[in-house]
Formats: sequence, structure tokens, C-alpha cells
Amino acid sequence: MRTQYCGHLNKSLVGQSVELCGWVNRRRDLGGLIFIDMRDREGIVQVVVDPDMKEVFTEANKLRNEFCIKFTGEVRARPDSQINKDMATGEVEVFATGLEIINRSDALPLDYNQTNSEEQRLKYRYIDLRRPEMSDRIKLRAKASSFVRRFLDDNGFLDIETPVLTKATPEGARDYLVPSRVHKGCFYALPQSPQLFKQLLMMSGFDRYYQIVKCFRDEDLRADRQPEFTQIDIETSFMTSDEVRAITEKMVREMWQELLNVDLGDFHVMPFSEAMRRFGSDKPDLRNPLELVDVADLVKDVEFKVFSGPANDEKGRVAVIRVPGGASLSRKQIDEYGNFVGIYGAKGLAWMKVNDLEAGVEGIQSPVAKFLNEDVINGILARTEAQTGDIILFGADKANIVSEAMGALRIKLGLDLELTDLNAWAPLWVIDFPMFEQDEEGNLNAMHHPFTSPLGVTAEELKANPAAANSNAYDMVLNGYEVGGGSVRIHNSEMQSTVFDILGIDESEQRLKFGFLLDALKYGTPPHAGLAFGLDRLVMLLCGTDNIRDVIAFPKTTAAACPLTNAPSQANPAALKELSIAVTATKENA
Repeated sequence: MRTQYCGHLNKSLVGQSVELCGWVNRRRDLGGLIFIDMRDREGIVQVVVDPDMKEVFTEANKLRNEFCIKFTGEVRARPDSQINKDMATGEVEVFATGLEIINRSDALPLDYNQTNSEEQRLKYRYIDLRRPEMSDRIKLRAKASSFVRRFLDDNGFLDIETPVLTKATPEGARDYLVPSRVHKGCFYALPQSPQLFKQLLMMSGFDRYYQIVKCFRDEDLRADRQPEFTQIDIETSFMTSDEVRAITEKMVREMWQELLNVDLGDFHVMPFSEAMRRFGSDKPDLRNPLELVDVADLVKDVEFKVFSGPANDEKGRVAVIRVPGGASLSRKQIDEYGNFVGIYGAKGLAWMKVNDLEAGVEGIQSPVAKFLNEDVINGILARTEAQTGDIILFGADKANIVSEAMGALRIKLGLDLELTDLNAWAPLWVIDFPMFEQDEEGNLNAMHHPFTSPLGVTAEELKANPAAANSNAYDMVLNGYEVGGGSVRIHNSEMQSTVFDILGIDESEQRLKFGFLLDALKYGTPPHAGLAFGLDRLVMLLCGTDNIRDVIAFPKTTAAACPLTNAPSQANPAALKELSIAVTATKENA
């Protein structure tokens, strides 16, 4: 039906007859001539309808926004005075010789000129996706997926599918369960990742695997999380962690170069312990110059228990952030930041303004200065390299609370005070994660997943002191987002059983849940390692937005619902009966 896309028209086509299909983006009637801005997925072009073309002009008078139409016409160059430099097609226009109204449109439930609620945008997503901004994002996503496939194909990786109906495995979130009609009372689980299958593929001899795959996690949502998401899944055999990082870093670097013409350069490498110490986060945004500085040793002997208590607690931490120029913050602003860290469990936010560094203690303004002697204050000023006009903000509590609260405060301060360079790119690798983390009851849980290999220890050494072990794991971080993570996998049954034992999974449960994996590990398993990227998150960064719903064609809300289709919905009673499932009454379905 068409010979060209609207957005592809340019001066090389002047004089040619074209047939265009798309939608009315805008209609203007200017002194007899009718101008139609016509849009398709590739862009917008201006179509001119002259009253001398009576039939076309009559039909054009009927046009309204979002009518689906077909124009036939001749491409003409615009006069220099009428060139629109804001449009890719601004040097040309189409003189209409024919018009077909393919389909009319009712009054739109969305307004392109005003802000619509996200609920409205998701309910009428098919209309929202027509907007050039949204269309461009979906096209960039397609280009990113295409690039990944080409890169991995060219580097010897095989695209292999893994099952969607599978067995539940511990991946850190709730599973979405699918009942079996054939096996009454039994359920499949939708995969949180293809973790075990890609390891089995390594055991099968396919030493370089990849898959762009849907994964499912029933967890609380946020701006960069969805119940179903797309993962670039990569697994290799006979490659070290350094080699895996090198090839995946190359892939991301070349992706940014091809799609954005941006050179990310070499990626920094930072141990987990350093990231937590300096930034309070295992995914630090290095565009932000603010850092956490530990001062527990300086305040452990002060009478002020808010500081000395955590300073003398092996599980405590006292850390500060020096904010350049922050002495100009008002008391109201400081109180607001205190309320902000309270979200993360902090009990308050002590502060110290450096009004005059040369004046020493006399140049300090702080509600806690009276509890600190001159040596302590001078020590803090020296360690933070404070200058006149700065403010120093204190966090003192359990180490995890201080890290989380002050790490979040660092991000907020960087944005609020425009200290973060939003035009920069700051990639890095975070490595050497702890093998396990301890919950409030003292139980050990896998920091990544239970198939991650410990770093540099034997099974006996790991069992003797599991809390001290690091894992051979690595995360790729970009501008404060974890965009990918992976590890070297356990490739022998003794080590795997040891990890399960440490996690409190007894032998019978090991056989029940992972018997097939433990058996497979006995038959010449190669050393293997892998990494998975969140495609949605990568594309979100490529598009310059901060919400992955902006780069998914039909996303869910934060309540894991789809306003477009009204999913999830109640099932047919007959279908439930066939599955031997009974639904108990709730407020929602009573």
C-alpha cells in the first residue's frame, strides 16, 4: 500500500510520486490550504492539500487526529524560508493528489499535549505507542536486541532455548506457579532465570550459549522492575571470570558506540568491600563525586553515645559525607534530609557546618559539636578534607543501616545539589562479593544464588569459615544501575553439596530439589561461568529514561496488573475444576 515511510522522505526524492500510509498527527487549515502532519513509525512529514484538488480537499476537510489514512502525492522541496529544521523531513513536503480515509478515529482518550496518568497510558497503550517518543524507544530496543544477537553470533555463541514450564528453584523471589491438568495437584514454575538449564548446557558440551529470554519473578515492583522481564543470558565453559567480563564488557562498549556513538572507555573494577565503604552501595553511581568516609575510630571514646555506641560495636558503623558548599543548606532542608534517611531505618542525621576552616573549632556550627573535643573535630575535618562553606553529615548505627541510608542520601544530594554529572557515563565492575549474607536470625543465605563458586577456597575451608568467604561473582554497573551480573559456577558435586549444607538444605531436600544437578555434576562437568544482563534496564539507559515501563511495549503496573487487558482476572470455574483447584473467598472475589 505504501512506497515510502513518512520519516524517510528527503530532497533526493523531490519530483517523485509516493504513496504514504499512517495517521493524522495534526491538521491545520490556513487560508484555504490544508496542511496535514502525517505520521508513521519512522517519523512525520507535512502533506499539503490544495483546494484545486477538489476531491482530495473535500476528504481532507473530514480529517481529525489519529485518522488512519493513505496519501498519494508528489515530493516537493520547501522554499528556504519554510524549511523546518526541527523535523528530519523538514526540507520537503508532499503535494497531495489522492487521499483515502482507511479508518476514522473517535475522540482520543489520551491527550498528546498534556500529561496523562500512567494508568491511562497503559490502558490505551496502543495509542500511547504511536507517539514518536515511545515509538523511538521501542525501535531502539529492537536495535539493541539485534546488536546483541549479531555480536554473540559473531563470537561463537549458540542461541539455545530452555524450558518455560519447569521446576521451582531458589532464585531469591517467589515463583509464578502453573498448575498441571495431567498431574493433579502438581505445579510447574515459570523460570526466574534459566540458571540450571544453562549450566546443564555447559555439561552437554555447548561451551558458548546465549538466549534473549523471558524471566518471571513474583516480587514487589519498582520503576526498574517488572514481574516478567527480558534477560540476555550468557554462559561459557573453559573461560575465567576475567575472560567473561572482557567479552561482555566489549559487547556493551560496542553497543553504546553503535547505537549512541558514545565511547564508554575501559570499565573500572572495584571490590564489593570498597564499594560499600566509599559509596554505601554495591551499585555506586560514579558520576556523583560524594563519598562516605569512616570516622568510627575518631569518635569511639566520646561521651556522645549516638556516635560512640556504633563506633565500639563490631556490627556498627559511623560514616560521614562531606558536601561541598553545603553550609548554605537551611535547617529546614537538613531536617528534610533527616526525614529521608529515616526511610532506611536511620534514627537521625547529625550535621556540622564549616563556616570558617581557619578559625578551627570556633568556625564550626553544629548541634553535636559540644559533645566532641577539639582533637575529634579537627580529625574529622582533616579526614574529610573539609573546606570553608562545606557541611558534614553523620550516619551512626548498625553498619547495614548506615550504608543503605547514607548511600541513598549521597544519591539524593548529588541530584538535588546538581553535583552529579547527568551527561556522563560511568561504567564499572563490582567484584569479590561475600559468598553469604546473614539474616536477622543469624542464618546464612547465598548473596547471589547457591550455584555460585567460592573464591579461592576448598570445600573443607568453606565449611570451616563460610562467613569469611568471598564468591567468584561480578556485577556490571552503569550510572548507578546494576545492568548485569554473573559468576563462576560450582562444577563439582562436593562443593555444591557443601554450599547446600551451609544454607541449611539437608541431604533429602538436596536430592528432592536438585538431584538432577548433583547427578550431572558427577559426569565430567567442565568449569563454567556466565552472566545475565537485564535487557529492559540496558535499553532504559540507552533511551535516557528512568523507568523500564517506558521501553516495554505492554508493561504491568506497580501492582503487577495490566490495565489494557485487565489481567490478572478470575479463571473459568470449569477450568479450575479440571485442574482440581478451589479458590477460597477473599474480599476481592467474594
